Amino acid sequence: MPLDHPDFHRISNATAQGPASNPALVEKVAALNIALRHHSATDVLRAAIGEVPNLALVSSFGAESVALLHLASMVERDLPVLFIDTEMLFTETLVYQHELTERLGLRNITILRAADIVARDPDGTLYQTDPDACCALRKTGPLNAALSGFDGWITGRKRFQSGIRSALEFFEVEAGTDTAPARIKVNPLAFWNAGDVNEYITENRLPRHPLVARGFPSIGCAPCTSPVTSGEDPRAGRWRDRIKDECGIHFANGEMVRTGAKI
Repeated sequence: MPLDHPDFHRISNATAQGPASNPALVEKVAALNIALRHHSATDVLRAAIGEVPNLALVSSFGAESVALLHLASMVERDLPVLFIDTEMLFTETLVYQHELTERLGLRNITILRAADIVARDPDGTLYQTDPDACCALRKTGPLNAALSGFDGWITGRKRFQSGIRSALEFFEVEAGTDTAPARIKVNPLAFWNAGDVNEYITENRLPRHPLVARGFPSIGCAPCTSPVTSGEDPRAGRWRDRIKDECGIHFANGEMVRTGAKI
């Protein structure tokens, strides 16, 4: 959808009050959210690819990833896909990533790994003493370095996943820093619920992550992911018993957020 669409001139004041590091991006994001507010995830993907010059999709190849990856493969099979191998992932995730890449015909996969894990976490126990530092080393650092070459990125986040994500829009501005410019973040599945995801996977006969059947609705690194029981939040198994529910990849106004509070 082009930016000269009439809806793009009706800017939302609430959105425009977001990150001020790039007012032009704030305005563009507000306009996109208004223009696409009643559109499908596929429409959002097409608009993102058309309006953001250099865009990547970041995927964990986790419990629900196949839905967004399949949508992306139908819209643009050569879209860059970034996958972070923390070297602490479940073996099932690594096998699933390989099989899904072939099944969907994804032609532009980049696997990211931190270069300094041995120096900074020689015995692989950093997650026990400082999980935030472990996430920064194994996830956030490699991703930030890779994203420095992109104007925006696509995520699979959804409103139903946790309280922090409950106000997600299709498009966000990720505020810039001293070393990185502001970027657009795209959440095509923001308004999907768990039923929508399951229905899409079933209807399209897509392979599920093997750990889903074993009670893992959200899958990260093996040491910090546990099964979830009936009635629990889908992300309750991530960093269980810790005051932490995001790895640091996703930020609010450039800062990590936990349970609604900045840290």
